Amino acid sequence: MWTTKGFEYDAARGPERTGGGKGVPGAEAAKRGAGLRRGGALLAVLWLSAALSAIAFALASTVRGETERAATSVDGLRSYYLASGAIERAIAYMQWGPAAMLPDGTSRYYMQGQPLIALHFPSGEALVEIVPESAKLNINTARPEDLMVLLLAFGLEPPRAQEVTAAIVDWRTPVQGGAPSGFDLFYSSLNPSFQSRHASFEEIEELLLVKGMTPDIFHGSWARDAQGRLRPSGGLSECLSVYGAFTGFDVNTAHPAVLALTGLGPDVIAGIVARRRIAPFRKYEELAAFAQGAGPGARTLRLGGGPVYTIRATARLRLPDGKLSDMRRTVAAMVSLPTPKFDGAPYRYLRWYDRSTTTLEWSN
Repeated sequence: MWTTKGFEYDAARGPERTGGGKGVPGAEAAKRGAGLRRGGALLAVLWLSAALSAIAFALASTVRGETERAATSVDGLRSYYLASGAIERAIAYMQWGPAAMLPDGTSRYYMQGQPLIALHFPSGEALVEIVPESAKLNINTARPEDLMVLLLAFGLEPPRAQEVTAAIVDWRTPVQGGAPSGFDLFYSSLNPSFQSRHASFEEIEELLLVKGMTPDIFHGSWARDAQGRLRPSGGLSECLSVYGAFTGFDVNTAHPAVLALTGLGPDVIAGIVARRRIAPFRKYEELAAFAQGAGPGARTLRLGGGPVYTIRATARLRLPDGKLSDMRRTVAAMVSLPTPKFDGAPYRYLRWYDRSTTTLEWSN
C-alpha cells in the first residue's frame, strides 16, 4: 500500500481518501438517491395504509348500518305478526266472553262494551282496541250540518269545510237530470281523471277522492303534547263509517267530536272522556248516573255495538332484559262478528290494514 496526495492505495480495495477529505462525488450522490428512494417508499406505505384504513372504516360503517337495518326489519316483521296474532286472539276472546262469566258479573275474556284488551305473549305484549262501527256516524245518511260540525272540529276553516261537505253530499247523491255537477267537471280535469259515484259510499276510503279531502284530514296528523312529544291526533276516519250508526253511539269509544253531535255540552264530553280513561262504562246504571242533568243527548248513548268492529292491535316486542322495545307496530282489521258467543260462529274480515295508527299511550 502506498500514499500520495491524500490517497492511500491498496491493491485489493483500490484508492481511499485519507486525512478527512471529501468523499468521491459519485458515491455521495448514490447515497442521497438511496435515501430519497427509501423516503418515497415510506410515504407510499403511509398513504396506502391511510387509504386502506379509510376503506376499512367505510366498510365497517356500512356493515354496521346494514346489520342494524336488517335487525330493525326483522323486529318490525316480528312485531307485525305479533299484532296480527293479537287480533286473532281478541276475536276469540270476543266469542268466548259471554260463556266465561265470573261470579262478580264480569267476563274472563271480554264483556260487551269493553274498549281494550291487554294480551301477554312470551315474545311481547299487545294492546287491542275494539271499536264498534256504531261508535261512528254513518257517512251515507249523515246530515250536511253534522258533517260540517265534524270538519270544523278537525280544524278546517269554514269555507273549506263547507266545500268538503258539499262534495261529500254530491258524491252520494244521484245525478239530477243527467247534467254533470261542478264537482264532476273538477274530477274530469284531473290526471288521471275519474267520475263521482253519485251513489252511497261503499268504502270509507272513497272520501280520499272527494274534492278538498286530504290524507291529513282523513287519517289525522301529528301534534305535540304538553311535554313536546309528537302524538297522532286522529282524523275523520275515526268519526265516519259506511257501517256507522244513525243514532246511539258507543259511549266508551265514540270520538269527542261524535259525542258533540248528540247535543252534549263540552263539560259533559270532557267528563265522559276522563271517566273512560280510568275505567270503561260497563253497565247502563253507571251511564245513567253519570248522565243525570246532561240533557237529552245522553239518551242517545249506548254501551257496545255491533255487528261490525274495527279491531286495532299495537304490539311491542320483549327485550332480553324484560323491558318492552320502543318499536311499535299497529295493525287493524274491520271484522263482521254477527253472533259474538261461544258457539264457533264464523266471522268475516271486511278490511285489513297492515299499517295503522293509534292514540294509545303506552309505557314500560
